[in-house]
Amino acid sequence: MGSTQVDSPVTPETCSVTRTLSFVGSKWTPLVIFHLLPGAKRYGELQHLLPGISPKTLADRLQTLEGEGLLTRTVHPDKPPRVEYALTRRGRELGEILDSIAAWAES
Repeated sequence: MGSTQVDSPVTPETCSVTRTLSFVGSKWTPLVIFHLLPGAKRYGELQHLLPGISPKTLADRLQTLEGEGLLTRTVHPDKPPRVEYALTRRGRELGEILDSIAAWAES
């Protein structure tokens, strides 16, 4: 899809928009991104900001977002070690798109 005309069949598996919306639409993912937009957060901060998310689900979402290049995980050599999560440039771009979708949904 997109702005280019496609003459071949498009399926949900080959459509980049469908794949992206499926990924972004997974439970908790947009909320994790929204809470990281203002800046880096620690795991405990995110868990506090997302009441109802299980520790396993939060860890899974953070790992998936990191694997997709949307956030970075930084381990600071403090005692005890401090881990922070922050959006990458690509993650911030997606956050801006999600802001636009939220504005559209609320209009």
